[in-house]
Amino acid sequence: MSLISVLFALLLEQARPLSRGNPIHAAMRAWVRYCSRNLDTGKPLHGWLAWGLAVGVPSGLALLIYWSLAFWVGWPLAVLWSALVLYASLGFRQFSFHFTEVRDALANDDDALARSLLAQWQHIDTQSWSRSDIIGRVIEFSVLAAHRHVFGVLAWFSVLAALGLGPMGAVLYRLAEFVTRYWKHKSKTLEQPVSLALQTNAHTAWHWIDSLPARMTVLGFAVVGNFEETIDGWRRYAAQSNTDNDGLVLAATAGAINIQLETPNAADTPANTGLPSDTNLHPSPELAHMAILVGLVWRAVVMWLVLLALLTLARLIA
Repeated sequence: MSLISVLFALLLEQARPLSRGNPIHAAMRAWVRYCSRNLDTGKPLHGWLAWGLAVGVPSGLALLIYWSLAFWVGWPLAVLWSALVLYASLGFRQFSFHFTEVRDALANDDDALARSLLAQWQHIDTQSWSRSDIIGRVIEFSVLAAHRHVFGVLAWFSVLAALGLGPMGAVLYRLAEFVTRYWKHKSKTLEQPVSLALQTNAHTAWHWIDSLPARMTVLGFAVVGNFEETIDGWRRYAAQSNTDNDGLVLAATAGAINIQLETPNAADTPANTGLPSDTNLHPSPELAHMAILVGLVWRAVVMWLVLLALLTLARLIA
């Protein structure tokens, strides 16, 4: 059933992607704001309570509806519900659109337009960036977006669905990532500041929730990309101190497509990745690497589908 849900969700997301201002995401933002506004007192315990409600209630609701449909109506509607939840959780087209725009601008040798598009996408200053910098940073942002919006969602969905928890994993993963990013953004505004305790709790929870998907993404890139270089990038990065999941994914990506990924200004990057010092063994980013990245991501998606198909077949035979 998991395979059917994933296939339907991916096809629906490609045919009709959700817009940025869709009612589902708006409702989630309102719910997260409500939790922080009413429960965030600046104390760690209250921070965990706010995080637990913000992430746990929608996840539990998705599970309750799944179980209700499965036991009282029938598995076809339960599968359809899982597919719809996955559709709302995935975001393939939400970042691929920006990637394509920047790539087309670079292909037309319009670096100024590429800088402008990248600045609008990530809300950062790109005026001093060279063409190689733009390509490298677009690859970084796109890889992390693919991990968070596709591979991470599929990882937690597959794991918990195998345990009979339906689409709960997809909601848990996406909301854990969203509240961390959203509360960090809100902490910088005067409208609704978020306490440091709540931000810290959300970041800690996200680190642990993303640990397994990050390593599954890296293994997937190793299988469909340059295996030895991917694993070597993983090993060298893991040997450092103060590592994080984003840095691990980027270090592995650098090896998978044989490219040098740097973070010229850590404040502007998705995370202070701290890539290994010997990344200069790889060539600098070029336009061709963007096409290689697209192939890598799609091969990884196909690998996921094949793996789910094999697991489904094994369960049927057993």
